[in-house]
Amino acid sequence: MRTRPAHDVIALLARCAVGVVFLVHGWQKVEAGVNATAASFDAMGVPLAKAAAVYATFAELLGGAALIAGLGLPLIGALLFLDMAGAFAFVHYGGNLTGPQGSELVLVLAAAALLFAAGAGGRLTVDHALSPHRSRTAEIAEDFPLPPDTDATPGAAARPEPAAIPAASPTADPATAPAAAGSPAAPAASPAKAPAAGSSGGDTVPEIPLPAPGDVLVAGPASDEDPAPRSRSRRKKTT
Repeated sequence: MRTRPAHDVIALLARCAVGVVFLVHGWQKVEAGVNATAASFDAMGVPLAKAAAVYATFAELLGGAALIAGLGLPLIGALLFLDMAGAFAFVHYGGNLTGPQGSELVLVLAAAALLFAAGAGGRLTVDHALSPHRSRTAEIAEDFPLPPDTDATPGAAARPEPAAIPAASPTADPATAPAAAGSPAAPAASPAKAPAAGSSGGDTVPEIPLPAPGDVLVAGPASDEDPAPRSRSRRKKTT
């Protein structure tokens, strides 16, 4: 997995390599002189040869040094890309990719300058040192990203997931359903009373009238037709 420190070191090495190439080409133009460079540009058909010579000389010399230091990378990268784009358009366009007048070096330098202008210079730069200082915690979190299931703070342990409580089924029997944790068990439902013998659904048992005060209960013989004994009452005559 790519980490930010490794990316910063690789970006620094790439900046140094590309910056040295631009620096050497700019120094060659300085040694030859602006006038000689302008004459060479005019012979190759570059328009505004004198202005192009001045631009190319200082852009390559100062831009190469700025790439190595990492100073003003968005601006320096854009200026160097324009320098290489002009060289390809007015000098190398229509020629071979390789050879003495090949365009492979111009294309590679233009692509590298465009990458640095887009922010691929890393953090080992003067720009990063002069930028507003961020917190150390944010830099550590960026260098060593944590898995998505852990806390955002470095070194914090993962939070345990709360235990899921099973939902009670609406059709479950309350007598057989398990009691919730910490709550008393529900009392079992009392069994339904069986209907009285000899009675059918919807029938009611007739009520026997109670004897009035002063009546005497006399047991009579049971009838064959009615096996249940009946109580007879007879009012006691009072004198």
